[in-house]
Amino acid sequence: MKALVINCTLKKSPETSNTEALFRTVTEQLEREGVEVDVVRAVDLDLAPGVVSEAVHDGDDWPGVHEKLLASEILVMASPTWLGQPSSVAKRVLERMEGMMSETDDDGRPVAYNRVAGVVVTGNEDGAHHVISQITGGLQDIGYTIPGQAWTYWNQGPGPGPSFLEGGSGQDWSRSTGRAMAANLLGVARALAARPLGAPPQ
Repeated sequence: MKALVINCTLKKSPETSNTEALFRTVTEQLEREGVEVDVVRAVDLDLAPGVVSEAVHDGDDWPGVHEKLLASEILVMASPTWLGQPSSVAKRVLERMEGMMSETDDDGRPVAYNRVAGVVVTGNEDGAHHVISQITGGLQDIGYTIPGQAWTYWNQGPGPGPSFLEGGSGQDWSRSTGRAMAANLLGVARALAARPLGAPPQ
């Protein structure tokens, strides 16, 4: 089984990402269960504006990400929060994923069917649950199955303070919740693999 993590940090490689530091808790748990994990840092790519899976212009990197999405049973979207919103990079990724809504497999099923998705969010004093609901709402529209408690987050709390990597409080909770997220994603992915959803009735 394969998992894809799309890191929607605003920081280009090799800059350290707090969002990556938290999602590694999820991927380490998945890897312990034998899941093959691939990670994409979206800001390192040329992702053109648009709502299609095909390249918008020469050099558009989205088709490669689209291939990785179709090769993975598990998707983890990881985003920082800014002004209580998902990052602009996360919004760009979701906009490009909208192209999947018109795609079906050989059995007439939407291509996101029988795939699960979850969300990792980091921030300082922003609204993590709001960001989770925005991202999972879009993923459900596309056709992904969102298991119960398929998220983890870290917020420092009111006012400025240290980042996740700087030792902000609540890290143990965020990590244990991330391990539970991984278990729930994998459990539902295995259930869908054993008994896949069929094509929607006509």
